[in-house]
Amino acid sequence: MAEAAKRLWFARRREEPDEERQTLMEGLGQTRALIAQAYSGFNSASDPDLIESYVFEINALQARYSYLLRRVKELEEARA
Repeated sequence: MAEAAKRLWFARRREEPDEERQTLMEGLGQTRALIAQAYSGFNSASDPDLIESYVFEINALQARYSYLLRRVKELEEARA
């Protein structure tokens, strides 16, 4: 029985990086879509305050994208 529990524990440990990577990849896709949407809003805006808000939004989304991409790379390096 202890051996079966150990195998289950190791199986779960192997799945965790895959689940985390999948979550990160989904976040990258969503963030990429939000960046495109923010750029679209920026390109159609004419009010200076609205333009400024899009600049801040784009910068924040790019920072999030960089973080997610860095985490994906860290996971891949850890697996190697």
